[in-house]
Amino acid sequence: MKVIVMPKAAVLDPQGNAVRDAMRHLGVPEVRSVRIGKYMEIDVDGKNGELEARLHGLCRDLLSNPVIEDYELQGSEVRSQKSEVRSQKFRLRQGYGATGRGQK
Repeated sequence: MKVIVMPKAAVLDPQGNAVRDAMRHLGVPEVRSVRIGKYMEIDVDGKNGELEARLHGLCRDLLSNPVIEDYELQGSEVRSQKSEVRSQKFRLRQGYGATGRGQK
């Protein structure tokens, strides 16, 4: 399974801007923008609905910050889902508890 975590489109990405500026400085002025995220590969045993729900919870509560980041699960056991609305993808509802990290 693969997890991709990226800053939300509305969130500034100073690290991405620094890389973009460096690329331009190094002779590639065509680079318009760069977004820096995280990529993880996770091996899991089993494949059922409960596992999928727990993996989404893990992504929401541990691997990403739902206030400023979106995540996407990819893999044969878990169908690809993005946490941001893009074309035909659905929006994952995220609750915020006392810690602000996706508790309901």
